[in-house]
Amino acid sequence: MASKNSVKIYSPDTYYHLYNRGVEKRLIFQDEQDYAVFLLYLKEYLLPKDEKMLNKKLANPNTSYKEKDKILRLLRLNNFYGEIQLTAYCLMPNHFHFLIKQKSENSIDKFMNSLCLRYAKFFNTKYKRVGRLFQDVYKAVIVESEPQLLYLTSYIHRNPLRNKNLKSASPEVVWRAYFSKPSSYPEYLGQRNTEWIHQEEILGYFSKTDPNLDYQAFVEQTNDITPIQKIVLDP
Repeated sequence: MASKNSVKIYSPDTYYHLYNRGVEKRLIFQDEQDYAVFLLYLKEYLLPKDEKMLNKKLANPNTSYKEKDKILRLLRLNNFYGEIQLTAYCLMPNHFHFLIKQKSENSIDKFMNSLCLRYAKFFNTKYKRVGRLFQDVYKAVIVESEPQLLYLTSYIHRNPLRNKNLKSASPEVVWRAYFSKPSSYPEYLGQRNTEWIHQEEILGYFSKTDPNLDYQAFVEQTNDITPIQKIVLDP
């Protein structure tokens, strides 16, 4: 059985918990633009690339030079549509968590390397810094059972609550805390529809009448991480 943080040999149609954090636990997201850029990169990697449409725009004489540069960048960009599915995520100031289902061999490694290198280049340029942004090669661990899968989504979506003193907080304050950092939780609650987030399989384990509400109750009641202790990757 694989130990925590050690899995780097991937099997198709298998779920993995992925995690990376800033070098020396430094911030990797310093403002809202940083979060937005990272999410844009995810979108560009995970949605299908319409090369026919892009080449048509490129050939259009009315397309500006700036727009053509953007199109050329998109045409050169790696694309992982059909190779991986992002099931859940949470972005925290100094780290991030993904739950990913791999659809083809070795696609996770290529995706994570491409994403982290690209974002590090953006971050270093913006903040006029040099050197590594991320502490190490990303961590990964296989999800071995359905209970682990469900509890892991809850753990990821509860990440914004960690290290906050909410014991005496009102329900409204706790509720707002869930949404204080970018995550896929709104997709699971039916508040937002994002093409590149695949929450359907997870919600399929919950009530057929109102899976969103049933999932919300599950998350709010699952503070115990004992069922997933082996696959939790802590910052």
